[in-house]
Amino acid sequence: MEPNPVAHPSARPAPAALAQLASGTAPGEFVEAVEFARLRAQAARYLKPEDLERLEAAYALASQAHTGQFRISGEPYVSHPLAVTEILAQWHLDAQALIAGLLHDVMEDSDVSKADITAQFGKTAAELVDGVSKLDRIEFKTYQEAQAENYRKMFLAMARDVRVILIKLADRLHNMRTLDAVRPDKRRRIARETLEIFAPIANRLGLNTLYRELQELSFKNTYPLRYRVLAKALHTVRGDRRELVARLMANMRERLPVWGVEAEVYGREKHLFGIYRKMLEKHLSFDQVLDIYGFRILVKDIASCYLALGALHDLYKPVPGKFKDYVALPKANGYQSLHTTVIGPQGLPVEVQIRTSEMHAVAESGVASHWMYKEDSAESFTDLQRKTHNWLQSLLELQSSSGDSAEFLEHVKIDLFPGDVFVFTPAGQIRNLPRGATPVDFAYAVHTDVGNRCVACRINGEMRPLRTELKNGDQVEITTAQHAHPNPAWLSYVRTGKARAEIRHFLKTVQQEEATHLGERLLSQSVRHIGMGLTDIGSVAWDRFLKEFSAKARTDIFTDIGLGKRLAAVVARRLVDLQDEQAIANGDPKPTKPRIPMPILIQGGEGMAVQMARCCRPIPGDPIVGLLRKGQGLEVHLNDCPVLTRNHSAERDRWVDVEWEGGSDRLFDVGIRVLINHRRGVLARVAAAIADQEANIQDVNMEGEHSSEAIIHFTIQVKNRPHLAHIMRAVRHIPDVVRIVRERGSDKPR
Repeated sequence: MEPNPVAHPSARPAPAALAQLASGTAPGEFVEAVEFARLRAQAARYLKPEDLERLEAAYALASQAHTGQFRISGEPYVSHPLAVTEILAQWHLDAQALIAGLLHDVMEDSDVSKADITAQFGKTAAELVDGVSKLDRIEFKTYQEAQAENYRKMFLAMARDVRVILIKLADRLHNMRTLDAVRPDKRRRIARETLEIFAPIANRLGLNTLYRELQELSFKNTYPLRYRVLAKALHTVRGDRRELVARLMANMRERLPVWGVEAEVYGREKHLFGIYRKMLEKHLSFDQVLDIYGFRILVKDIASCYLALGALHDLYKPVPGKFKDYVALPKANGYQSLHTTVIGPQGLPVEVQIRTSEMHAVAESGVASHWMYKEDSAESFTDLQRKTHNWLQSLLELQSSSGDSAEFLEHVKIDLFPGDVFVFTPAGQIRNLPRGATPVDFAYAVHTDVGNRCVACRINGEMRPLRTELKNGDQVEITTAQHAHPNPAWLSYVRTGKARAEIRHFLKTVQQEEATHLGERLLSQSVRHIGMGLTDIGSVAWDRFLKEFSAKARTDIFTDIGLGKRLAAVVARRLVDLQDEQAIANGDPKPTKPRIPMPILIQGGEGMAVQMARCCRPIPGDPIVGLLRKGQGLEVHLNDCPVLTRNHSAERDRWVDVEWEGGSDRLFDVGIRVLINHRRGVLARVAAAIADQEANIQDVNMEGEHSSEAIIHFTIQVKNRPHLAHIMRAVRHIPDVVRIVRERGSDKPR
């Protein structure tokens, strides 16, 4: 049971606080108390007295924690959590959510810990605060990486308790309302972030009023000039069309009772962002956007919705293809309404929404209109709650399928936009998918196993390709096969985050399994070359090896070998050495089997496990030696490389015998230094000679171009040492070439 804390010693009922502050307290504190009094009055409409006491205690703690802290605008910082919590109170969230709203920044901005909040206000409030808090105390390489991880944490906390995101949305709304004090570049970044993440979340949860306001504020702060120009144009049009709008409303109010419909009719002006987006998408000027006004009709029940639709279509001609029935087929966020567009007086297109009062409450407040408490049973969920619950649970599935925070955020962004396509299963069940979705998306929406084993599909009874875009009303049937698996090509056309995440997860898992098996075979082969079997390596030698290379299990080593991150020959040699040491420790000074020393064969294209040293740039045909660098793989040097000579004694134990393996088609970088008589055209002649020998020139650098002699440094690509010799011979035959030598990486000009 969670503790039921008494009021904080410094907490006072709001009236007493006001009285005391009014008699000689700082003006800022008085304003703060007035703001809390307003919040308390809002909460008192639905909270119990004991909950109000806890709210006062949370206010006292927040006020104390933020003492001396100010917003960029100069206001006391505590005004922000007070404003956030007032928004939550307008949504009628419970006491725990309001307490978390007041304390949502104390863990970041003060020394108040999660344990402190738990002790005073209970585990639930502390979890909510922790879910909203950013990860400021963890270091990330980039801002993008930090943001992706912040969002991942927020979404997962939201999946456990939807109140987390409601608090975060209220927090973002107040920040957007007070963004004027922020510098322009940061203002634009926050606005774009809001438009990309938070507004779609509000829409996905059915918080339509919040969604529209976040869009408007984002538009205003991203493109302030465009916003002002559009606002001015809309204000002008508003006056010109006022009489027309009034006539439309009067006609509807007269016609609906004739059809026996009791209704309320409201006119509404479309939002600036919606107008701007329509202009952008359809390449229209403002004068060409005619439907800047819409109407909303509220009726008592569902039957009246369709009756009102009939009355409206009898009054004005409907526009073909502009009718949408979201009553029978609600949006994924629970939104229900009938949408139609009719041609009004003077040929003006008018958009009308018809809904019941209950539908209107859900459309405006979404999940906050009757949101889920964690203790609610699944049986008591409304349809909206069930849809929201299913979406939140899908976030947990995305997390388990995603490789990192950035990938998880990418998948969530895809799923944030509500579906526009309704399709049917063969049994007649409806599936809501985003526009552009394919049968593969449908298969994964049904079940992950159906998606993974999908091989073909029928759309409306006909065989169709899996990349076919689904349309409203399509009936989709998926054909599966027992041994089928996802095709990487699916990633180029799937639209849902779930499908994309599951396909990537499967492919990564299979790749890792295959790499593990391959690595084990390669290591077994390398150990046999030395004269032992992999089964001869004991657990003690394996344990020492794993500890030495910071690996958790043998399979990790096998996987690294299979993926090219480790060399099988190097691992085999070290394992055999450790086994020999163990045998000697056990009193057996001689190896039980003969050792056949074999150099590691190098092609140069092994990937990240093998690198050509930049200090000497070896090429096939050069005498070479390998240097094993921990965490970097094998570095191949020339035998007489100065770097190896300097570190001879310090790194001798990490030298590895290596030889070139024939048959490689790879090109290798090498440097040459050409001393020339500086005459017109000589550089072109040298470059032409190099090109004639089928070599690529990667880089050219010249020294002393203002004197009679000059040095040209070339970085060229060659196949091997004989190829380089042919190139140098061809260049040497040019009359103005005095000398040509191969240069080491360390000899290059700086």
